[in-house]
Amino acid sequence: MESNLAVIVGWLAASVRIATPLMIAGVGGVFTERVGIFNIAIEGMMLVGAMAAIAGSLATGNIWVATLFAMVVGGLMALIHAYLTVTRRANQIVSGATLNLFALGLTNLLYGPLYEGFKYRPRVPLYPKLAPPILQELPIIGEIIIDQPVIVWIAFVLPLAAAWVIYRTSWGLDIRATGDHPQAVATAGVSVIRLKYIGVILSGLFAGLGGAALVLADLGLFGPNLTAGRGFIVLAALAVGSWNPIKVAAFCLLFGAADALQLRAQTWTQTTGIIIPYQFLVMIPYLLTIAALAGLVGRTRAPKTVGKPYDPESI
Repeated sequence: MESNLAVIVGWLAASVRIATPLMIAGVGGVFTERVGIFNIAIEGMMLVGAMAAIAGSLATGNIWVATLFAMVVGGLMALIHAYLTVTRRANQIVSGATLNLFALGLTNLLYGPLYEGFKYRPRVPLYPKLAPPILQELPIIGEIIIDQPVIVWIAFVLPLAAAWVIYRTSWGLDIRATGDHPQAVATAGVSVIRLKYIGVILSGLFAGLGGAALVLADLGLFGPNLTAGRGFIVLAALAVGSWNPIKVAAFCLLFGAADALQLRAQTWTQTTGIIIPYQFLVMIPYLLTIAALAGLVGRTRAPKTVGKPYDPESI
């Protein structure tokens, strides 16, 4: 019984760590779609953010500088997306897909120079655990929540803070109105263009931070296509979570639990000798995402102008 409990607690702790990058990127995704800009480039922004975090850590040895570097790189990519979609009114899907391909090509190109001069890929320092050891040793809750890197705590605070900003402040009302009725916002004397730029750039900053969490919370390494579709899972979480930061974070936790489960299932099949193709197990979290989209997305209401270009002269 005790060993079974330890297995469950270990699975839940891993679920939280795996969900952390998604929860952080999901907060940024809420802001960009709330202002009416569809950003499928979150995947690419997470990818370049992850590489930037490793590069920054190798260059400076400071994990916080590396994190800032990841956010800046993600924000710069988002700025390009904002310019193309807001200023130039380019198709938002095409712009995002182009940035994803650019990010994949750029990181593959720089992967070799990133570790040039090292005989083996060195592991960079990871985010520290701030809780005192006595709290980390608390039963169940200690391992699941307290004995976690500080970035995990940040991932739990950010959706709550974002929900407060979006639903409890006048600026949050402007954000929500921009995605639904931009002409009304402009008539009230608020700059719709500025709000759209802010929303998109926030998505890049948080996606970059999510990329940093992906490599600096547990791995300490970078590899080609490391994100492996996590940015698209964030997009699914936005739809399933009704563009509510707390609901989006909850779905990200569900995906993290499924991903942690399939990793443990792979280990279990190897130790028991049961033959199950690992590719099938890897599919489980993504099949869960498809099922959630098929069952829930029709009941949610997206911001009315998401994906549509804004024309100031149409007022």
